[in-house]
Formats: sequence, C-alpha cells, structure tokens
Amino acid sequence: MGDFFVHETAVVDTDVQIGIGSKIWHFSHIMSHCSLGDNCILGQNVFLGDSVKVGSGVKIQNNVSVYSGVEIEDDVFLGPSMVFTNVNAPRSFIEQKNYARTLVKKGASIGANATIVCGNTIGAYAFIGAGGYGGASLNKIVSHMWITTEGAFGIAVGVSASMVFLFVLFGALLERAGAGNYFI
Repeated sequence: MGDFFVHETAVVDTDVQIGIGSKIWHFSHIMSHCSLGDNCILGQNVFLGDSVKVGSGVKIQNNVSVYSGVEIEDDVFLGPSMVFTNVNAPRSFIEQKNYARTLVKKGASIGANATIVCGNTIGAYAFIGAGGYGGASLNKIVSHMWITTEGAFGIAVGVSASMVFLFVLFGALLERAGAGNYFI
C-alpha cells in the first residue's frame, strides 16, 4: 500500500486496483472491482461506482461521481462537480442494472459542472467547457462529414454545448506536437 496514497477518511472497497503514484483524497469512495491507473489524483468527495475503469494520469476534481458504465482513458481531466449519468430514463421505483456505456477518450477535458449524458463517447482531446452539456456523440456528428473520429477534436461550450469549433488533425501529428499540450 506504500505505492499510492489513500487519505484516512477515504473508503476503498475490496478488489480494487490502484496504480503507482495515485492519490485519493478526503471522503472519496471507490467501490469494488474498480481499476485506477498510475499517477491519478482523486480530489475530495470523489465517487467511483462498481467496476469503473480509470486510466493513468487522470485528474478528477472535487465532488465528481463516476458511475458504473463509465470508462475513462489516460490523461483525462474532469472538472469540479461535473456529472455523468448512466441511465437514460431513471425512475425511483424501477431498479436498473443495465447501464449505458460512456467512454471518455485519451486527453479529453470536461469543465466544472458539465453534464455528460450516458451512452456517448467524448473524443480524444475533446474539450467541454464549464457548464457544458455532452449529449451528442462526436462520432455521430463527424460521420456526416465523411471523416472519422481518429484525429477529430472538438470544443463544446455553453449550456447547449453546440459545436463552436471543430478542427481535424491526424492523431499522429497531435502526438508529435506534444499530445495535446498545445492548443492549436
């Protein structure tokens, strides 16, 4: 347990994998069967639902809940109090265990208080501004433009999260340019 840090108020259930150099802060809860990659930071009051997979180098800010059905790839940033959903039609009187899959691809950034509706893919290096609404899949938008999502990056801002800027680079060029470290 010396290869990572878990604050004394955090709860880590059984059968959880935590990567080297990761830090889990105050009042966070990681449920069973989760995996957390190397060098991740989970801020105060972060919740990881059953069987959630989080890649390496991920930063999850305070008060974020990552529910079952969500997968987060490497180097993703999740801003404070952003929200994932995992059921399309929630009802308190119906127990639902068939969660829609949501994938957040490598290097994506999701701003504070953004809402990501389940069943969507947030593309590699996508940026969703604070308060944004990620209810449309970049794959669906791009498929109408005769290109693929490999190397397609978008920025969504505002409550409606309309695509205000879409730029296309080949993934290999982005990797050579610093893997998203520079805003083009």
